[in-house]
Amino acid sequence: MTIAILLMGGLGLVVGVGLAIASKVFYVYVDPKIVAIDDVLPGANCGGCGFPGCSANAEAIVAGKSSPSSCVAAGDETALAIAAILGVSVEAKEPDIALPGCTYGVADAQTKYSYDGLNDCRAAALLSGGMKVCNIGCLGLGTCAAACPFGAIVMGPEGLPVVDEVKCTGCGTCERVCPKHIITLSSVTRRILKEYTTEDCTTPCQRACPAGINISRYIEQIVDGDYQGSVQTIKERNPFPTVIGRICPRPCENDCRRQYVDEPVAINFLKRFVADYERTQNERVQPFKAPDTGRRIAVVGGGVEGLSAAFFAARLGHAAVVYEATDRLGGLLNSAIAKYRLPEEILKWDIDGILEMGVEAKTGQMLGRDASVSGLLDEGYEAVFLASGGWDSRLSRGAEKEVEMPIPGCFLLLDLLRSGRDGHSTVTCEGETVILGGETLAAQVLEKAREAGAERLTFIFRKAPDAATAAALSEAGARVLTGVGVTRLFGQGEALTGIEIRDEADEQIQMLNARTLVLSAGRFPELVFARPAGEEETDTPSGAWVATPPYKQPANAEEFGLFAKGDILTDFSGAIKAIAAGRRAAATIHMLIYDISLDLPENVIQADTAIQNVDHVEEVAASPRQIMPLADSRELTRKMELEKGFDTAAAKAEAARCLRCGLICYQNAEKLQPLEQIRDAVNA
Repeated sequence: MTIAILLMGGLGLVVGVGLAIASKVFYVYVDPKIVAIDDVLPGANCGGCGFPGCSANAEAIVAGKSSPSSCVAAGDETALAIAAILGVSVEAKEPDIALPGCTYGVADAQTKYSYDGLNDCRAAALLSGGMKVCNIGCLGLGTCAAACPFGAIVMGPEGLPVVDEVKCTGCGTCERVCPKHIITLSSVTRRILKEYTTEDCTTPCQRACPAGINISRYIEQIVDGDYQGSVQTIKERNPFPTVIGRICPRPCENDCRRQYVDEPVAINFLKRFVADYERTQNERVQPFKAPDTGRRIAVVGGGVEGLSAAFFAARLGHAAVVYEATDRLGGLLNSAIAKYRLPEEILKWDIDGILEMGVEAKTGQMLGRDASVSGLLDEGYEAVFLASGGWDSRLSRGAEKEVEMPIPGCFLLLDLLRSGRDGHSTVTCEGETVILGGETLAAQVLEKAREAGAERLTFIFRKAPDAATAAALSEAGARVLTGVGVTRLFGQGEALTGIEIRDEADEQIQMLNARTLVLSAGRFPELVFARPAGEEETDTPSGAWVATPPYKQPANAEEFGLFAKGDILTDFSGAIKAIAAGRRAAATIHMLIYDISLDLPENVIQADTAIQNVDHVEEVAASPRQIMPLADSRELTRKMELEKGFDTAAAKAEAARCLRCGLICYQNAEKLQPLEQIRDAVNA
């Protein structure tokens, strides 16, 4: 008995020691934050977060791969509790909604073969990309509907997914299973930040529009009589529809597929029609906006670009305030366009719509005189965007002889060359001076800069100057850098302290000390000013700021630096281009605030991007373009507009000419409603 007890005790001791050793060897550490978050999550294990269960989502949240508000089965209280565990704050969550992005189902689209395989889009996509001629079109087998955990998607009669926005939680399951990225998550923020890629079903007119308006959609809404919906579609990308409907150069119509049959659709006149409908109804139609983020943004310049940037920033949920130097908003639109083409009340209507979106405006406030970058940042603005316009803007307000310095330590080359002459104000260069551009005037600039007080001079050229110029600058003690671009500016308070440059050949980045920067372009560059990310650290001077240019337009996505190829040197050639630049600026501000990379997708659409398209259309009957009625001489004396605008019958008839294009698909004559039927319906 004693021996048995000893044996059992010894065996227990051995087992205990073994288990203790095993616990040390095989011990798996569990982060207490993961445990705490897992306890807070509801335990639904629905997969709506994109992870296989709540425990997996808890791990992803701690790892930064999922957000505190990622659980679609829980409310705001859960997100706040998770944020408290992580020690972060949570802003209001903007709902994501699944959005189908294809025009035609398999039944209506041109097909290349009949598919008789597994009833799954992913399987069909493995066979030459699917049975449709369009390489990125919806395959229509309903894999997204089958995968949706909330029953929010069904396949409609046209063979395309239809989303129930009430049931949709924005979980992204459909987006993950779709092999063609036809159905994706959409929100106000996503749509504003989006640049079109080769995976998107875009139309030729949409790609040609600088603002990227969904043209075929708003024309289809005109056909359906949904004028308010049409205005809302336009304002998704254009806050000046009434103005642009009168003055746009209409590059979209140059690429309209209808021209293969007869004449392009009057796209811009249709935009004007629905914008005028909104105005005459005196019932403002606004696009959707994101929840309030509590962040404040200052925009310097109340022209088209500045107002557009503020409009899109407000739609992103930020409080935007515009600072305008003159006593009225609108920039060159107030003076550069004849009133019979753009009456004042038309411009005012669109500007009032921007202000009603939540934008505040302060006139008579010039940066560098009444306000400063550092001062605005000290007031609590998280970013300051500079959109002061070009030399022609200065001429329009009679300031050509005044030296303006909205950016601390920065001057225009023209101001330096005219300094002190014929009543022109004086420019003073301090310490280390950098001249950006101006190769042909380099010798004259060097002399003027020295007279203005420059101690050390550096010239930055994109291309190497001629040998004589380079030798003369070198002999004069100036440094010459070629093949580099200025990518950021740095300053402290009211002083410029340095610039960041990038070498075009090896992409190396280096810092240059600079107290003065002279710009050879006829404008100050668009820049977003913000406090450095590490300002709270002891090695960052108080009051420091950094200025970053907005990301480049997709056509020049590979360019870098201020005034690179494709950048504006004086002022925009068309207001629609300024609107597009304003949206990119607002997107840049948003991405900088949330530390999102400014790099564009590798497959972003550029001018030379190979995209499926057509060079002719078939089975489309000719239909004459509607003619814009013009005012006669007597009507013009009564200050009427030159172009009177379409009436409802003309607008409906013209909208019906649209082929409802997709990437390579379009609606043939059998689907188009005859012109006589449209006129009869309108007259009835």
